[in-house]
Amino acid sequence: MDTPYERKVAGHVVVAPDKFKGSVSAADAASAIARGLRTAAPNLTVVEFPIADGGEGTVEMMIRQGYTAVTCAVIGPLQQTIPATYALRGGTAVIEMASAAGLAHLGTPEPTSTTARTASTRGVGQLMRHALDRGAQRIVLGVGGSATTDGGAGALTALGARILDSCGDPLYPCGQDLADAAVLDIDSLDPRLRDTEVVVACDVDNPLTGPRGAAAVYGPQKGADSNTVTRLEHALGQWADVVGATVDRDLRHLPGAGAAGGLAFAMAAVLGAQLTSGIDLLLKLTSFTDIVDGAACVIVGEGSLDAQSLRGKGPVGVARAARHIGAPAVAVAGRCMVTDADARTAGFDAVYALTDLESDERRSMAHAKALLEQIGSIIARDRLSHPPTHQHDRAGAAPAVAHRP
Repeated sequence: MDTPYERKVAGHVVVAPDKFKGSVSAADAASAIARGLRTAAPNLTVVEFPIADGGEGTVEMMIRQGYTAVTCAVIGPLQQTIPATYALRGGTAVIEMASAAGLAHLGTPEPTSTTARTASTRGVGQLMRHALDRGAQRIVLGVGGSATTDGGAGALTALGARILDSCGDPLYPCGQDLADAAVLDIDSLDPRLRDTEVVVACDVDNPLTGPRGAAAVYGPQKGADSNTVTRLEHALGQWADVVGATVDRDLRHLPGAGAAGGLAFAMAAVLGAQLTSGIDLLLKLTSFTDIVDGAACVIVGEGSLDAQSLRGKGPVGVARAARHIGAPAVAVAGRCMVTDADARTAGFDAVYALTDLESDERRSMAHAKALLEQIGSIIARDRLSHPPTHQHDRAGAAPAVAHRP
């Protein structure tokens, strides 16, 4: 007779984690979990489908699903020339704004108040124009991981717009200089944009300005001290006034307008872009429901499963998509910071945390691949080789999240 681990499981398993930030990439996390599953259940069919939700890894996700990688030189956030890659298939281009204006391109160990004031999204606009040159008629812009708080001014100038001060002189499109903005001239915007669908994939609902706005909430993460946050808030308010006067609508309070330091605001207000859930859009573009159809289980994951995760980030979006077609979802996290009830509401049948196997967080991060592989084996044992007989599951230890009937 076959052992429980050797019995053929009905249906395949989809392993669809996001990155474990500061530890392993989404692809490495998927491979480690899959190795554990196959070790414990050799007959199991495992599909690795690492994900992203608009931030780092978005372009890589699309390339793995058949998009072509396109690389070009752009101006980075601090005016340096850098290579940036986007994904293209047919008339759809998927651009990861962080590849042109992300924190990794600051050239400093940590962001500073100076970089927070002067970083620009010019390179993002250059990527968009390059995609138009390659025939793109739809541009999907993932906006996670930005180093900028320029309200999208840099991207607009790269697309042909001009920003002028009260004397009619052009301004450099960075956060601090927007305080002097008086006129936005969009007469020379690339005319191809009129026939181009622009979609912003974001996972936040922050407005451009105010206590929940781009400067107040995300400025400190980009190096801004309290004085710089105040200056950037004032500059973004002035920018919103100027843009509103030009396009005859004020979108500073639009949910999501504060994404990527206000890049989403400029795309929506000036280009008419649609702001939508990053993970939902990317799953649609990659036909994820076809991959999950008939699956015995979907395993999601990220470094920290917390309150921010529950607001629609990658793993929750995947769990929602899986539940919609009847596949149970299990979460793997570096650490779990949510209650059992919240995890169930988010669609997780169980949560397995690396910290249940290694309580020291630094060691857990350092040995994440090995721990993920171990958890893959535990999941195969607990949930795939035989029906669960317990009411709750937590990786190898205490109960966490109730199994959904």
